[in-house]
Amino acid sequence: MDHLFLHHLLIASLLLSASSDFAPQYFLNCGGQSDITTDDSPSRVFVTDSEYLSSKADSLSLSNPSSSNLRPSIYSTARVFTGPVSYTFPLNSTGVHVIRLHFLPFSADARDLSAARFDVTVQLLHLLKNFSVASSATPVIKEYFLWVDSAASSALELNFLPVSPSFAFVNVVEVLTAPAYLFDSSTTSNLSNQTMETVYRINVGGTKVTPANDTMWRTWIPDDANISNSNTAFLNGTDISAIDYEKSDVTNVVAPKFVYSTARTMNIPDEMRTGNPDFNFNVTWKFRVETSYNYLVRAHFCDFISQSSITFVLYVADQSQEILSGDGTDHDFLVPFYKELTVEVRPPSVWINISIGRSLKTQPSDANAFLNGLEIFKFSNAIVNSGDTTNRRSTTVAAFASASAGGAVLLSLLVFGLILWARKRRHGSKSLSLLSNETSSPYRQGTARRGNFVDLSSNSTSAAPTASPRVNFDLSIPLLDIKAATNDFDESFVVGNGGFGKVYKGVLGDGTKVAVKRAMPGSNQGYPEFQAEILVLSKIRHRHLVSLIGYCEEQSERILVYEYMEKGPLRNYLYGGSDDKPSLSWKQRLEICIGAARGLHYLHTGYSDTIIHRDIKSTNILLDKINLAKVSDFGLSRLGPSMGETHVTTGVKGTFGYFDPEYFKTQQLTDKSDVYSFGVMLFEVLCARPVIDRSVSHEQINLAEWALDWQRRGQLEKIIDQRLVGKINRNSLRKFGETAERCLADYGVDRPPFADVLWNLEYALQLHVTELKREPHEDSGAVESRIDVPAMREVDAAGVVKETGEEENWSSRRMVTLDSSASAVFSQLVNSDGR
Repeated sequence: MDHLFLHHLLIASLLLSASSDFAPQYFLNCGGQSDITTDDSPSRVFVTDSEYLSSKADSLSLSNPSSSNLRPSIYSTARVFTGPVSYTFPLNSTGVHVIRLHFLPFSADARDLSAARFDVTVQLLHLLKNFSVASSATPVIKEYFLWVDSAASSALELNFLPVSPSFAFVNVVEVLTAPAYLFDSSTTSNLSNQTMETVYRINVGGTKVTPANDTMWRTWIPDDANISNSNTAFLNGTDISAIDYEKSDVTNVVAPKFVYSTARTMNIPDEMRTGNPDFNFNVTWKFRVETSYNYLVRAHFCDFISQSSITFVLYVADQSQEILSGDGTDHDFLVPFYKELTVEVRPPSVWINISIGRSLKTQPSDANAFLNGLEIFKFSNAIVNSGDTTNRRSTTVAAFASASAGGAVLLSLLVFGLILWARKRRHGSKSLSLLSNETSSPYRQGTARRGNFVDLSSNSTSAAPTASPRVNFDLSIPLLDIKAATNDFDESFVVGNGGFGKVYKGVLGDGTKVAVKRAMPGSNQGYPEFQAEILVLSKIRHRHLVSLIGYCEEQSERILVYEYMEKGPLRNYLYGGSDDKPSLSWKQRLEICIGAARGLHYLHTGYSDTIIHRDIKSTNILLDKINLAKVSDFGLSRLGPSMGETHVTTGVKGTFGYFDPEYFKTQQLTDKSDVYSFGVMLFEVLCARPVIDRSVSHEQINLAEWALDWQRRGQLEKIIDQRLVGKINRNSLRKFGETAERCLADYGVDRPPFADVLWNLEYALQLHVTELKREPHEDSGAVESRIDVPAMREVDAAGVVKETGEEENWSSRRMVTLDSSASAVFSQLVNSDGR
């Protein structure tokens, strides 16, 4: 261990002069016996990789017989893996990290590296699946960006998994921290649960830029192979020393001067300007990509061409954006800048077209457009199968291959099989249906209607009350009805957009207002989530859970239809919403949190099986027209542990920032994971800021950690939403902070159940509305009852207090005596000052 520490220290000292922007940074000469220093600027030291390997038993090093001809010599060796092996890189920072993998196959010792076939994973994400590299004179370099939270993981683990009966190999591995300014917050927020792969990096109008001439050691290739018609463009260039980074927000880490000093501009002959003043053509580049992915396109600009500020148009796929090169003064010229657009590539398209053209707002004499560089990145959220991550060391190579190839199918079968098993074990009843043919809805009734759906009937009934009289109907809604309700998916009807797809508002034929969530047409992604949502919501009904009205599975469409929530997500009323969304008062915020807690308490205790939501956050709490809160989005929900079990082992899913750290580390899911996420949301409601905000100082990035620090200092009021300052009863704030703090305990056993959370929030509300004058110790623990006669309150079997007009059809109730021997949280409500 001491040897490894000294090794890290040596590397750090050698690289200290290179660039602190990229620390920590690791450059591995895989399979090499000595370190190699490159002649890059800044230089890099590629060290031997043996200290970073998890196992040397399943690996060997090979030397390239032609190594004397290789430049650079980092490709003269390779590390070969005959079994699953990992590299481990200690980290000390939170942020975006870069991984580069270099592959140059060769033949040595009767082994041809071009025959290798393997997977590569990092943390819980796939980088490469069933990958192979054909023989070539030039290396294949794969570059990825991912977010790493040092609070959740102090090391980055890079796994090489051979596909039986083959093997894996790599020549060079680079891991480094990306500067915070390399991507804006909207891009980095997308990296919380997925990777971003570099697909193209283009020096428009210029020659190849090698790592030796790039501060971040990247390669930029010329655009000749991608420009559609080179006759439409001029090649232009300027002296690299003229590029002025000092007047720009861009640095040479974003792109080097070699990129900003060359460009292509529109080829506009003088006779065209005079003879055809309405000319309008584009310079276009075409890039082949994989379909069914989202891409980030970054276009680089630096105006060294025009004599005055010009306006032109950038087109990326079906999007367009006006570009202004300056404000008419000289200081805006020779100053680099860039623009970013996100593109969704849907089947059957496999191309991204990028064009520049004149703005019709400009006079012909002033018209022009230019482009200096392009980068295209692919977002991918391929999650490693939980079986792969849990049993990586003991699972055979063949199991890895089959899990990679059939993970999606197996997941669907696993969900269904688990439900059948759980129902039989607990109740000895008939199997629980996946898509029930007959279930309750408080909204629609009528004759049975059939679409393309799974017909698995069930005689089980919901244990929850319905919001209106029960009716029997078929949940399947024909696609024609949904198209009619949304005016054939009119874009003007779109009210939201998430990972599953777009959400449209609509009105069914019977006048019911609905929200229609439509998966990306033709996509096979998200099918287990689609099934899970139907499974959960077709079997439960509660005032504080969004109701499922129906679904559609026709013509490759996957559509879910819900009750319409007029005001939308809670998040929009905390921050980031439009001006027409008024600020919520403290009383309203408490009532919303209480409503959400009631819905989650029912999920955990009110149904025959514990249901764990797994994605509690402010965007999944929806508000109706009177601010009634309802929990939504059950695509990641799953059944909790069976009787006698403490947890469910499963791959980590959810939203970054709300993750339960215990679940993240152990992959052991319990209902207390929901409690942790809810605790994060409580601080989000109080402070009205994102749970992860990379635009603030380091100690403030993670809301949960930052707020807990102030809560433990007893100074939580210093970080609350400024709109609430002076408007919260201090005892109510103290009780709320204590409740959130308990929810965020490091270990699930130390977190309260939702019954306790609910009562504490109700107590905080009472403290606020009655302005009670109490001592601090009276609001932080058990409060002794001052009532001589035990109070009797009608409580449902799950422990939720019956409200007026709510849950009228509970099938069973019990009377609970609230006396001084009751739990601390119940005694707070009995106290005459508390209610």
